[in-house]
Amino acid sequence: MDHDIVISGGGIAGLTAAAAFASAGFDVLCVDPSPPVMDGGAEGADLRTTAFLQPAQTFLRNAGLWERLAPHAMPLEVMRIVDAGGETPEPRVIKDFESQDISDEPFGWNLPNWLLRREMVARLAEMDRVTFRPGTATTSLFTREGEARVGLSDGTRVRCRLVIAADGRASPMRQAAGIDVKTTRFGQKALAFAVTHPIPHGNVSTEIHRTGGPFTLVPLPDRDGRPCSAIVWMEEGPKAERLLALEPDQFEAEMSERSCHLFGPLKLASRRTIWPIIAQEAEALCGQRLALVAEAAHVVPPIGAQGLNMSLKDMAALLDLAVAAPERLGDAKMLDAYSRKRMPDIRARVAGITLLNKTSMLSNPMMRDARAKALDALYTLKPVRKTLMQLGLGAG
Repeated sequence: MDHDIVISGGGIAGLTAAAAFASAGFDVLCVDPSPPVMDGGAEGADLRTTAFLQPAQTFLRNAGLWERLAPHAMPLEVMRIVDAGGETPEPRVIKDFESQDISDEPFGWNLPNWLLRREMVARLAEMDRVTFRPGTATTSLFTREGEARVGLSDGTRVRCRLVIAADGRASPMRQAAGIDVKTTRFGQKALAFAVTHPIPHGNVSTEIHRTGGPFTLVPLPDRDGRPCSAIVWMEEGPKAERLLALEPDQFEAEMSERSCHLFGPLKLASRRTIWPIIAQEAEALCGQRLALVAEAAHVVPPIGAQGLNMSLKDMAALLDLAVAAPERLGDAKMLDAYSRKRMPDIRARVAGITLLNKTSMLSNPMMRDARAKALDALYTLKPVRKTLMQLGLGAG
């Protein structure tokens, strides 16, 4: 056998999986067709950010990643939900969900995606049990009861006991295994970029609901002495494209208005990128000698920092099974157990986030009023508020 595990995909999920399984003693090959862009100012850099929620910290620490990430991580101590769905873009309902209500720790920690890749690649480079081959794609999959054979773009074929597909929403390995997906399209796109602003964010993540989808500001470290935030601005596709094409000063005026001026005038601190918004779930999480994780298994709109944290739960479940019975790595019994463990949670969270996103898009005034009243009612009931926060962190 060439390796215990082949990981298809070297994004944040694939790199995390490689560090986690290698730290547990497995021999890992991780491949990705594109070399990672590890400079925020470089062409092709992923300017989105990822919020690692509280439960992720232990998993990342065990993988030897948290020590590298912690110096760059911005704590998220308050999740602020703002309903601004009236006739004019101004707050009608503001509710703060405070981490201290349920824990001594922050809800999570926010980091730029390009920086995550840089630190994760550096971690893999110091590990004896990982081979990372950027610029190499998986091209074919042949499996039988005892092993998998993965064809690579350099013409070689490698043998392993388990293939982990962490290769995105269009996963080549998922397709090679003949696993279908169910996709929900919202007609939305998300603009992602960084801004500076005169009013400090106070480590508060702010999600502003009006129409078209949420406008979310997530804290980043100060830039050039000014408070800085990452923004994900979700809108109907044509409007998002129009916004992307605006001159910077026009764009800044529109985003400052959309933010209800809660942080003062917003100034662009990066280029703008745009992403399609979908919800998607695989009809099965496993094939013979194959496990799907992260966006190969599920895609959700960027609400409540659920996407990557669902992915970490995939990896943790798979790793627990592998460590408990390493002799069964990749066999049918292990993969069946993985599917039973993760599928109910994935289906529930995809459905819940899909509903939240549709609610955030409401433009009918009566429905927007109902959304504001529902937020007010849910927040007022302290046991409900605490339960919602615990569910958001992945409890249950």
